[in-house]
Amino acid sequence: MDPDFSDLDAYLDEQGLDGYLIDADSEDADQYYLSGFDAPDPFVTLYDGEVHLLFSRSLEYGRATREARAESVERYVDYDYEAKTEEHGRREAVWHVLADFLDAYDVDSVAVPPRFPVATADGVRARGVAVEPDEDSAVTEVRATKTEDEVELIRDAQAANEKAMVAAERALRDADVAADGTLELDGEPLTSERVKEEIEVTLLREGCALDDTIVACGSDAADPHDRGSGPLTAGDPVVVDIFPRDKETKYHGDMTRTFVVGEPSETVREWYDLTAEAHGAALDAVGPGVTGADVHDAVCDVYEAAGLPTLRSDESTETGFIHSTGHGVGLDVHELPRVGPNGGELEPGHVITIEPGLYDPDVGGLRLEDLVVVTEDGYENLTDYPMELVV
Repeated sequence: MDPDFSDLDAYLDEQGLDGYLIDADSEDADQYYLSGFDAPDPFVTLYDGEVHLLFSRSLEYGRATREARAESVERYVDYDYEAKTEEHGRREAVWHVLADFLDAYDVDSVAVPPRFPVATADGVRARGVAVEPDEDSAVTEVRATKTEDEVELIRDAQAANEKAMVAAERALRDADVAADGTLELDGEPLTSERVKEEIEVTLLREGCALDDTIVACGSDAADPHDRGSGPLTAGDPVVVDIFPRDKETKYHGDMTRTFVVGEPSETVREWYDLTAEAHGAALDAVGPGVTGADVHDAVCDVYEAAGLPTLRSDESTETGFIHSTGHGVGLDVHELPRVGPNGGELEPGHVITIEPGLYDPDVGGLRLEDLVVVTEDGYENLTDYPMELVV
């Protein structure tokens, strides 16, 4: 995959800066995207129209020369680190090495991400390099627009996600209802933790992993980010939100479905149908040139017409529709563009979620989420999973 860094070039030209500097490990999505290299320890990437890497040790050097998307790969030793250590001490030597590294590429000024190590910034500033915080998050903006190859990687992660959702739904479908209304599977209580285990095992077999997932029932589901715990109960909506990352490519999928085992209440059925309507209205709004705010407004229109509160109608509400309609997905599970208030213009290549929902501790929570890519003439849904309330 060869990203197009022309917008980053334009940003540096506009700001009058020589380069872009990142000091982080590859769990930082901007670092991974810019360097094209996966390493567990922090390293330095300089972009000045080309990519240059600097490692503190030789541990990753050989692999980086083979795998990284870089014009050059260097180490502290290439800049006389030990001699600098003897002269300045180990901590100061690092900043002298980094200053010499930048000087080797005639870089006197750099932009850095908003979350950049203070010590690194102060260290090179003290040696004459201008360091300017990138308040526009230029690299994050660049990677918001996906290439065709990236869309395929996200499609693959979402396909694995769908298999995990099958496993979750199967566990619910196979459950029995105990006398107290809780669910049982194979004679044992069916808990949020048990369903999560089914999800995680399935994802591992598909080459994916996730740090956490949501299987929330009853009042737990009324908090959109409550992971859920304990026994699941019949008649109550169970929100299953899965957002895995492919372990090889690092790209995410994201999907949510809401299920009920047994007979849902009239309110739950009404809320589910309304949320499905809001979901469809949002999809109908998606397209190039439309803003994320426009898509969000389409959801709010549906809910508010039904007399339910939204943050648009009441910014202090704690029930109803209490989050944005969606977000970008890629190397981060939450990234640009925004699909909510103040969300900017959508462009072809933007991969976004559409996830309206309703929440009230007295009812529970419901959410329906698909993952779509904006195209030249609308959108393509990367999710191929039915929406059915009762399992």
